[in-house]
Amino acid sequence: MAGNRFRYGAWRDGPDPLAPPFDVRAAVDQVGGEILEGRNLRDALRDLLRRGPRGERGLDDLTARAKRMRREAMRRGNLDGAVTRSRALLDQALAAEKDALNRSDDPEAIFKHAQLDNLPRSTARAVEELSGYEWTSDEARQLYQQILDGLRNEVLEQRFAGLKQALQNDPQAAARMAEMMTDLNALLERHARGEDTTDAFAEFMRRHGDMFPENPETVDELIDALARRAAAGERLMRSLSPSQREELESLMAQAFGNSGLAEQMAALGDNLRTLRPNLNWGGRERVQGRGELGYGDAAGALEEIGDLDDLIDQLGQDHPGATLDDVDVEAVERQLGRSAADDVRRLRDLERELRRQGWVQRGQDGLTLSPKALRRLGGTALRQVFAHLGDGRRGQHDLRSAGAAGELTGASRPWEFGDEQPLDVVRTLGNAIRRTASSGQAPIPLRLQPDDFEVAETERRASAAVAVLVDLSYSMFADGRWGPMKQTALALSHLVATKFPQDALEIIGFNRYAVRLTQQELAEIEPTRLQGTNLQHALMLAGRHLRKHPQAEPVVLVITDGEPTAHLDADGEAWFDWPTTMETLRATLTEVDHLTRYGATLNTFMLGDDEGLRRFVEGLARRNGGRVFAPDADELGSYVVSDYIRARRGRRGGLAA
Repeated sequence: MAGNRFRYGAWRDGPDPLAPPFDVRAAVDQVGGEILEGRNLRDALRDLLRRGPRGERGLDDLTARAKRMRREAMRRGNLDGAVTRSRALLDQALAAEKDALNRSDDPEAIFKHAQLDNLPRSTARAVEELSGYEWTSDEARQLYQQILDGLRNEVLEQRFAGLKQALQNDPQAAARMAEMMTDLNALLERHARGEDTTDAFAEFMRRHGDMFPENPETVDELIDALARRAAAGERLMRSLSPSQREELESLMAQAFGNSGLAEQMAALGDNLRTLRPNLNWGGRERVQGRGELGYGDAAGALEEIGDLDDLIDQLGQDHPGATLDDVDVEAVERQLGRSAADDVRRLRDLERELRRQGWVQRGQDGLTLSPKALRRLGGTALRQVFAHLGDGRRGQHDLRSAGAAGELTGASRPWEFGDEQPLDVVRTLGNAIRRTASSGQAPIPLRLQPDDFEVAETERRASAAVAVLVDLSYSMFADGRWGPMKQTALALSHLVATKFPQDALEIIGFNRYAVRLTQQELAEIEPTRLQGTNLQHALMLAGRHLRKHPQAEPVVLVITDGEPTAHLDADGEAWFDWPTTMETLRATLTEVDHLTRYGATLNTFMLGDDEGLRRFVEGLARRNGGRVFAPDADELGSYVVSDYIRARRGRRGGLAA
């Protein structure tokens, strides 16, 4: 419309509505990058949410804000302010009364003055003794009444946040309050017995809903709100010293008097404790500060501290099976604000999207990468290895375009069911065009039939049985070789799966014992301080793997940073000794001889410059005929991958026609 005016500015109300959705693959790559640097898989997944995707806030930022707010609440003031304020009001009332007595000609003034001078030092007992006192000063009477009325109102307002507004200027306030308390306890007792309270709750809110500004939609929401406040009141009493608690309890008993509210409040507390026993009912806090907090402010501070403690626990995600669905987003918004709640929603959406798209899956110990994500991780590792090959000094090149079944010969043949060779697209389309033209059909759209397909013929590669032996001793982690070792093994695993599927690869990790590792286990494996480098056991497992594939080229690749220091005894138990012993060397070389007689090529990649390791691997090479490499840690992957490609064409004939 012509008369309308519009003003434009920066968006300030929550997340940018035009922002692109999360790049889930980028998040997976972020996790993968940390794994390839040596991080634990579960820690990397957890840190993705804790630190947030690149450019976004994570759970750590929100937790830090919650902890900062908790520290501020802990410094808000002293919890005994209710007693202190009552004492101050009492002193003011006594001063006003004595001043009035000094000006009075009443003969009883001297007696009253003496009565006031001999009051107990305890505020509660003094207030109790003055309950029947006839005040001379109207100001003193009002101050005294304010002690009890103020404390009663503070307690009720703390337990029922909207009570003051709902009952303000209501001549029937006391009756309405008593009726509400009776109905509330009856409702909670029915709910505790397991009865259906849907209709009863609706009727309760119809009659008393103006006293509950939170506008709870279910009886459980009502219970949650009331229980948090009641638990804060309990913690307040427990956080006071015994003498302070005794004073406050006595003052509260006098404030409620014989109205029946004290009994109703006690019953309400019992019902709420029964319905929400998991709340912190018995905790104690040392809240300190310069100010004196009244009952309502003190209980409110403890309620806020309790809510922040629950929130910090939820954001920590430390318990088994934790997910962001466990985080109470409404509590986040209530305590930390709208933007923090939006951050949690975005992180929760990311976690759900990772699961929905199949990048992560939930196990007994939490989230883990799925096979789909592991394939992407292996591909990333392989690309990084090929990047090193492209920049290396040995003239290697990127092999990502290599065919899975061998080199193309230039010939083609009709496709047959079960063929794995690549399609010859040009000849396939040509067959379809010629068939369409000869039949007189319209050339567009072109429809393919099974007889049109042709596949490109390739040279058949000899298969290889490959065993990669990776050192899992703690020195690999301590010296920064854990990440390159993982990257190398994952890259080789991906290369075999995608480029050489006819090869049989087994990854064997070894420290005091050797163990076969799947790609998932390799990504998740963590360093341990278990001593021992049992290469003998690893070679034994490698030999078993090679013998399962007698027609394949046997290839053994060893990645280690230390000479053998452990071997298996006759009973199958590992024997460890450092420095290495002749028994360990003989047991290890016996397995080397077994592999040599079988015809296996055994190439060693030596990390570090330990002289004992150097002597061992050089002797091993002379004994087996394999080669020794001494790469830097960041070049390990390119060395291993290029040597695998060379070794798989080894002494059994390489490429077969």
